[in-house]
Amino acid sequence: MLRGLWNLTWLEIKIFLREPLGLFATIGVPVLVFVVAGRIVGGRPSASLAGGAAAGLVRVGLPVFVCTLIAINAVLSLITIISIYREGGILKRLRATPLRPQTILAAHVIVKLLLTAVTLMLLMVAGKRYYPAGGDVPVIGFTIAMLVSTLSVLSIGFLIASIVPTARFAQPVGAFILYPMLAISGLFVRIESLPPVLQTVARFLPLTYAVSLLEGIWTGDAWSAHLGDLAALAIVFALCTALSAKVFRWE
Repeated sequence: MLRGLWNLTWLEIKIFLREPLGLFATIGVPVLVFVVAGRIVGGRPSASLAGGAAAGLVRVGLPVFVCTLIAINAVLSLITIISIYREGGILKRLRATPLRPQTILAAHVIVKLLLTAVTLMLLMVAGKRYYPAGGDVPVIGFTIAMLVSTLSVLSIGFLIASIVPTARFAQPVGAFILYPMLAISGLFVRIESLPPVLQTVARFLPLTYAVSLLEGIWTGDAWSAHLGDLAALAIVFALCTALSAKVFRWE
């Protein structure tokens, strides 16, 4: 099983690398957004801006925003690929092989997590080059938080991919569902500042807890302070995975 998983994962990576535009959109665009937006906001924060809004955005808000963008891009890419594979009969043929369905789907998840990790490392390199955040940023902890958040959001992608009928509508439907979540996830406006109805909606969105976890770990909070965020992300993953297993169509 592990050998089959590795071989399929490696195959999916090679297929992905054959598409330069997709590679740039997945890895290059988030890093480019980080660098360009940081320059526009204020470039390298000076000591006089250390407590200002611009410095706070560059040091905390911008990295978390870009990481959230990475997760959403991974989900949209996953939705599109699964839909194309289903419509082209590839999923049906893969299911006829000795590989288990769980192995086939796990390979796609692993590829997205690996690409997320690579993009995050490039983001860290760009951050150290252009916007040093100091030596107190827990890089390993933040990377783990990023992968946990991405895995939880990816489960939503599988649920969407399970019910979207064709590849033509896969990415627009995914974008319509995921991108509006950014507006009320607490990234741009604090949850407490939203109208009561939107606050209630935000409490049911996984991106709200992903943003809270990423911001907290980035600023040095202990993991114990975000057990609620981890529990919420785990519940989303469990529910979406269970629903996907019931409604997923291989053809």
